[in-house]
Amino acid sequence: MGLTVTVAHYPTGASKNNPIERRLFSQISKNWAAEPLTDYDKILRLIRKTTTTTGLRVRAYLDTKDYPLKVKPSAQRLRELRITRHTALPKWNYTIAPSNATNAK
Repeated sequence: MGLTVTVAHYPTGASKNNPIERRLFSQISKNWAAEPLTDYDKILRLIRKTTTTTGLRVRAYLDTKDYPLKVKPSAQRLRELRITRHTALPKWNYTIAPSNATNAK
């Protein structure tokens, strides 16, 4: 597809610093407090009705696709990727750009 993707992970144990998690998941938890989560439809309904006073609204859907486990890219495919690590937390923050061969498609 020729996309360049920047990845910025939160390090292990740092999720409390994630502004989306802080704003979103606490509100979702309030919506389903004391509700038995009995089926996907109920869970999705409770998540979808989540809003915040600042106007955050939630969209949710159930992804029923099967995703294979433990799939690893080949060594050749990894060599084709252009990974540029950022200066701040390079283990957690990097940009992946397609190779020139991928861009030519």
